[in-house]
Amino acid sequence: MRHPHPRTHRIRAAAVLLTALLSAGGLAAPATAAPPPPAPAEELALTPPMGFNNWNSTHCRAEFNEDMVKGIADLFVTEGLKDAGYQYVNLDDCWALPQRDADGKLVPDPARFPHGISAVADYVHAKGLKLGIYTSAGTKTCDGAGFPGALGHEESDARQFADWGVDYLKYDNCNNQGVDAQQRYRTMRDALRATGRPIVYSICEWGENKPWEWASDVGQLWRTTGDISDSWGSMLSILKQNLPLAPYAGPGHWNDPDMLEVGNGGMTDTEYRSHFSLWSVMAAPLLIGTDLRTASPATLDVLGNKEVIAVDQDPLGRQGTVVSSEGGRWVVAKEMADGSRAVALFNESGTAQRVATSAAAVGLPRAPGYTLRDLWRNRDTNTAGTLAATVPAHGTVLLRVSADGHWAEHPPAVELGLDEAPFIERDTPTTLTTTVTGLGRTPARQVSAALTGPDGWTVRALSPSTAAELPNGASLRTRWRVTAPPGTSTGSYALALRVWYRSPAGERVATDLPVTASVVLPPPAGTSYLSDLPWLSAVSGWGPVERDTSNGEQAAGDGSPLTIGSAVYAKGLGVHAASEVAYYAGRHCEKVTAEVGIDDEKGTKGSVAFEIWADGVRAASSGALTNAQAAQPLTADVTGARVVRLVVNDGGDGSDSDHADWADARLSC
Repeated sequence: MRHPHPRTHRIRAAAVLLTALLSAGGLAAPATAAPPPPAPAEELALTPPMGFNNWNSTHCRAEFNEDMVKGIADLFVTEGLKDAGYQYVNLDDCWALPQRDADGKLVPDPARFPHGISAVADYVHAKGLKLGIYTSAGTKTCDGAGFPGALGHEESDARQFADWGVDYLKYDNCNNQGVDAQQRYRTMRDALRATGRPIVYSICEWGENKPWEWASDVGQLWRTTGDISDSWGSMLSILKQNLPLAPYAGPGHWNDPDMLEVGNGGMTDTEYRSHFSLWSVMAAPLLIGTDLRTASPATLDVLGNKEVIAVDQDPLGRQGTVVSSEGGRWVVAKEMADGSRAVALFNESGTAQRVATSAAAVGLPRAPGYTLRDLWRNRDTNTAGTLAATVPAHGTVLLRVSADGHWAEHPPAVELGLDEAPFIERDTPTTLTTTVTGLGRTPARQVSAALTGPDGWTVRALSPSTAAELPNGASLRTRWRVTAPPGTSTGSYALALRVWYRSPAGERVATDLPVTASVVLPPPAGTSYLSDLPWLSAVSGWGPVERDTSNGEQAAGDGSPLTIGSAVYAKGLGVHAASEVAYYAGRHCEKVTAEVGIDDEKGTKGSVAFEIWADGVRAASSGALTNAQAAQPLTADVTGARVVRLVVNDGGDGSDSDHADWADARLSC
């Protein structure tokens, strides 16, 4: 979806399904639904389509052309992506001229595609790949230049696509003239089938008409949400809308939470691994959205992880379901064709958290032990049944767990952790406590732990850092004195907990837990405006978090004076749902106060819910607020909290236009 005014079309009807389920970042498992009908007779897309689409990286800029498309096809082969399962090289909007020819036919833009679409298809097919194309179920496509859509031209356009050798059609929803969605999408389905060419049909109507309820006999995949953008907030919002729709997915009919943003630069490598892991456990189409000609090795490593791809492409075709989600600690499990489970331990929050579940909870049968495969570290261990890890902020540990009878062939699993998130007040030595816990059916032996810091830091063990043996459930706890050099700047620093141990067979195993330590200043005594204090982290659904202005939604500094119900506020924070801003309170503070509401810059649009969290406890909530309401006072007791988080969630109608203000937000210490 690329609307002429994209910022007003974010998350629509699909979000309504989610609203009743979300509470403080949590999500209940979806109600059981009747299984969808079997795949269409042509048996297209029996696993989620994998490939490339240019839109997220090029939009309609000049670099989208024939040379780019051919170059992507070349890279699919040379970089091993074809071998990993990627096969579709898809064109998005702006490939055509704005006008049809005298016979009403579509005309490829001769500047972009001088040899025509058929020649590009031949080139792609010669590589053993397939070509996709784009149009809209309206009179024009979504780009503001107004390229011809297919409404009223379905048979002619479908025939052209088939004659050119097209293998995949993305069919958008712009300029639809109010014609019934089911009618429009079924008309193109019939036109595609009439060509006799097998063409995967991607329905892109943004979830507005709940296509998961009617499109399983229309297309092979359907968009469940508005457009993704290259931001953590956007990815997270779309994830939460798509997760409850698991009962509707299966071979030949897939929920599509939009294309991948991996590699486009708006998220960290950790966040991109989460993005890829979660799309895979949701059995989502994997359409690369970055320009592979400039992709980094880290990007290619994520996109090319065959073990993660195998989770997405599993022939059973189950979408992962939510096992638990309390406090931003998500467990999503996917049944696999071989009886194993893929399990995503996902940490939504801005600080490291322990995420845990069990083999029984994810649906595995009782067994003496289980084989535990870490799909990012590519190693096997055995577990007695506990599945747990300390997951970094915005990170995901993706496991494949089997009751396969071979568990004893692998060394025991151990869990590495920290008692508390490592905040180090500047110029003050800090004590951190690490844990190493045995999870295996067999014991870990000759266990040794070491904590290291950046150059110039001093790290000294205050208690034993070795153990002769750790059977299942036993822990080695070590206290460490950590001292940063005097005058160390505030910010994030990398530490590492490294552990060595031996299996009962004598195999030496090494594992580690990257640790992000934050050097912070204690909050000032008295009452301070939060917009004047440094934050630990700040995430906004669209555009950055703004200090003392509204969100604006696009670039930093594009907001206006904070205004709620015509009342203007000089101080505060402007955000867009879903958002979270975290502050270090260091157990020194007692209260947060604010006037909260929807900013006037979006007129009558928007609805949100404000929350204040003290560590892992929700200390205050506004309930759903709309633009029709004046600013509401919100006060939270945060006594004893190390971290205070200001959270804004969707208020019930999707996050379209959810510009939220924390006006006059203050912290009392």
